[in-house]
Amino acid sequence: MQTDQPALRRALTLRSVVLFGLAYMCPLIVLGIFGVVAETTAGATAAAYALALVAMLFTALSYGKMAAAYPMAGSAYTYVRRTIDSRAGFLVGWAVLLDYFFLPMVIWLIGAAYLSARFPGVPGWVWIVGFIAVTTALNLLGIKVADKANTLLMLFQLLVLVIFVLLSVSHLAGGHGAGALFDAAPFANSAPGVPAVAAGAAIAAYSFLGFDAVTTLTEETVEPTKTIPRAILLVALIGGAIFVLVSYTTQLVHPGGHFHDVSSAAFEIAKTIGGDLFGSVFLAGLVIAQFASGLAAQASTSRLLYAMGRDSVLPRRIFGYIHPRYRTPALGILLTGAVGLVALRLDVATSTSFINFGAFTAFTFVNLSVIALYVRERRAGNRPRLAGYVVAPAVGAAVDVWLLTQLDRHALTLGVVWLVLGLAYLAYLTRMFRLPPPELGFTEEAPEQARH
Repeated sequence: MQTDQPALRRALTLRSVVLFGLAYMCPLIVLGIFGVVAETTAGATAAAYALALVAMLFTALSYGKMAAAYPMAGSAYTYVRRTIDSRAGFLVGWAVLLDYFFLPMVIWLIGAAYLSARFPGVPGWVWIVGFIAVTTALNLLGIKVADKANTLLMLFQLLVLVIFVLLSVSHLAGGHGAGALFDAAPFANSAPGVPAVAAGAAIAAYSFLGFDAVTTLTEETVEPTKTIPRAILLVALIGGAIFVLVSYTTQLVHPGGHFHDVSSAAFEIAKTIGGDLFGSVFLAGLVIAQFASGLAAQASTSRLLYAMGRDSVLPRRIFGYIHPRYRTPALGILLTGAVGLVALRLDVATSTSFINFGAFTAFTFVNLSVIALYVRERRAGNRPRLAGYVVAPAVGAAVDVWLLTQLDRHALTLGVVWLVLGLAYLAYLTRMFRLPPPELGFTEEAPEQARH
C-alpha cells in the first residue's frame, strides 16, 4: 500500500459503531413494515421477528470471527476473498452491491412516502432529492461529522419507539385494544402456520441488515479486532430485542393482519393509541429514522466500493479515491447518492424485494468463510473450536439459504441476472478466468489466528 496516499482515519469507538449499526438497521423500520409482516403472518409478527433474530445470530457470530481475523474494510467481499477464493470474493462483493445500492433507495423511498402522505401538495421527488443531498453532504464532510449527526438522530428515534410501546401498553391496560396485555397470539396462533411465519421471517430479516454493515467501518474504528466483533453482536441483540418487543405490543393493539393500507399500518395504530398529536410525532420519528439509516447506509456502501476500488476490481482511480482533507471515499459517496436517484422510478415493495438477495448471499458465504478459516488454521497446526468454527456457521449458512429460497420470484430473478452480469465482468477482468482478480495486498494489520 502506498504510504503517501490518504487513508481512512481511525476515530470510531464501540458506542459510535453500535449506533451506526443500529442507525443502519433503523429500529423504527419494525413499524415501517409492520403491516406487511403482519399480513404475511396473519398476526404472528413477534414469531417472525424472533425466528429472524435466532437465524441472524448464527451469522452475526460468523461476522464477528471474520472481523477479528481480517480487520479491514470490505465486509463479506474481503472475508470470502481472503479465505475461499478471490473470484468467489468478487462475486459475493458484486451480490452485496445489489443489497447496498438498493437499501439507501428503500430508506429514502419510505421516508418520502410518509412525507408525501402528510404533505400531498409536495411532489415525492422533492423529498427523495432532499434526503440524498443532505446525507451526501454529511458523509462527505467526514466520519466524525456523520457520527455526531447520527447520535442525535438515533436518540430521538429510540425515544419515539419507547413512547410508542408505552402508549400501546397503556391502551391495552385501559381495555381499549382488541387484545389482552399478555397474550401469546403474536408468537403463536392457529392461523398462519410455519410456512407463513417463515415467509414473514424472510421479510423481517430485512430489518436486521445493519449488524453486518459495521464491518465496513473497520478501518475507521479504534482497536477493530476487539471493537467490531462486540459491536456486531450488540447491534444484532439490541436490534432484535427492540423488534420483538415492539412487534409484540403493536400486534396486541391490532391483532391479525388486516389493515386499510398495509404500507401505513403503523401510522394508523399510532393515531389510535396516541391521537393526532402522537401521530405527528410518530411521523417525525419515522422520517428522522429514515434519514439516520440513509446516512449510515450511504457511508457503508461507499466503504465497500472503496475496498473493491482499492483492490482494483473496480476502477481504482474512482472507487479507491480518498479525499485528502476529509479522509472520506468522496467519489463513492457521490456515486451512491447518484444511484439513489433511481428511487424516483421505483416503489418501496419492488426495491425492498431486491435487497435480501444480496444480503442472504453474503451471509451464506461469510458463514462458509468461517469454515474455510477453520480448515486453514487446522492445517497450520492450530485447533479452533469445532462448535464455533464449523457447527454454528454451518447452521447459519443453512438458515440463510433457506431464507433466500423464501424470497419472491422477482427478487430471485433479478438477483440471478445481477450475478450473471458480475460473472461476465469477472470474465473480462480476468481474461476468461485465466488470471485472478487484481488485489492490492492491503496489510495494515495482519490477520489474527482463530484461537478460540
